[in-house]
Amino acid sequence: TQTVLVLEKRHCSCVLHACLQSEKEKEVISAVNACSKLFCTLLERKELFVGKLPGEEEALSGEHSAEEKYWMFMRHRYNSCVEMLLEHVSHELHDVKECALCCLIKFATAEGQHPLEHLDWSEHYSFPREMIQAVVDKLLSKTTDNALLISRFQEFLEMEDLRYYVMSSVRDHISKVMDKNKGAVLPVYQNNVFLLLSNINMPRKESELTNFMVKQEAKHEDWKAAKLNEHKRAFERMWLGFLKYKLPGSMYKKVLVILHDSILPYMSKPTLMIDFLTAAYDVGGAISLLALNGLFVLIHQHNLDYPDFYKKLYNLLEPSVFHVKYRARFFHLTNIFLSSSHLPVYLVAAFAKRLARLALTAPPTALLIVLPFIYNLIRRHPSCRVLIHRPSTEDEPLEDSYLMDEEDPAQCCALESSLWEIKMLQKHYHPDVAKAATLINTPLPQQEDDIDEVLETTAFELMERDLKHSQNKNVPLEFETATQLLKGGGDVLGQHFCLV
Repeated sequence: TQTVLVLEKRHCSCVLHACLQSEKEKEVISAVNACSKLFCTLLERKELFVGKLPGEEEALSGEHSAEEKYWMFMRHRYNSCVEMLLEHVSHELHDVKECALCCLIKFATAEGQHPLEHLDWSEHYSFPREMIQAVVDKLLSKTTDNALLISRFQEFLEMEDLRYYVMSSVRDHISKVMDKNKGAVLPVYQNNVFLLLSNINMPRKESELTNFMVKQEAKHEDWKAAKLNEHKRAFERMWLGFLKYKLPGSMYKKVLVILHDSILPYMSKPTLMIDFLTAAYDVGGAISLLALNGLFVLIHQHNLDYPDFYKKLYNLLEPSVFHVKYRARFFHLTNIFLSSSHLPVYLVAAFAKRLARLALTAPPTALLIVLPFIYNLIRRHPSCRVLIHRPSTEDEPLEDSYLMDEEDPAQCCALESSLWEIKMLQKHYHPDVAKAATLINTPLPQQEDDIDEVLETTAFELMERDLKHSQNKNVPLEFETATQLLKGGGDVLGQHFCLV
């Protein structure tokens, strides 16, 4: 009976191997599911050969027992199945890809619990690193967008040990591929890498490391994958290895959007990101605006000394800043950077004057941010009130001494100018802007304006708000009824026609 079962299993494995090569989607998926059940069961029963596997011909001709030959044969079939599943991860049909991926993770889990190699438990830990590396290699394709498959893989990244070894595998893979291509931009590949990296959710406390795919025996607590510091180190090396190469233009924005919230807090040494952030800050445009978030974290939380920071921030104030997608974030951070009372007066005056000049061509939604912003700067630094109340004589020439093209705020002569631009805005076509501009005619109250309330206001919302203004539906009518006009009141009619 046992011999018959052995033959049936051998025949079954051969049939499954053939079905995996089928061109029909349903047959392939059914074969993958059957392989999953068959080989996971064999791994649990320890009916696969353990150790250095000899070749098939050597196994059959060597001096091995029938049971050992059977184990070797099934181990070869298992290896062939794994190879075909890895090929199916790159299949043109997504359902086949997903099914193959899930099956490989099941195999990895079973191998971790029932290793196929003889391990000295005093020196080694049991984890199928080679299989995980092979899966990562397939996910990070250079020609195919694997966004959906990587999204499915995120579920498995919740396992602590799997996540740890995936991060190590990704770092090695990036180095190998990018060095081979001499650092050239690979948009599809780098997008796949970013999707995988951004799907990694790091734990905040070591006590959160509880969900493991493979539980190491007595040495579990000494395992690197069970230590938060090792996770942070692997996370840090992975991201630094990715960001040290040139990225596609759109990729910088994607990285910078999540950098301050999803990357820096989980790095063991966040200051190592300074090179990337300074390079991004020097690019200009929206990329520079987004780099502010990361620099803000490093300056305020890690005591980063960034030379000429305010000079570069000053030069980011261009007309395009009112139209970019990240306008609200930029003004929120700029407000924080200019909140210190220890800033020199010339610097604050330069920012106020530059914003006032840009306000002349800004849309209404931006003006409702800029005007309170300028007022707050004057409230924080009373010495800047000279920009509002400047004694003048009739003999003085009516020229603005402010140099708009000067990049150095210390040399732009802002303190010698005035905020005449706000006076001009008092005749703005939008009533809310005109009303906000007239506040400069009166002494500003000490209470600062909360600009966070208007940072996200859009033109559509502004228009909707104007259209929904309450209107008086009652039309005023004469409350005294006319009695003489139609009752022969000739004098009244005569007076009416005379007026006409």
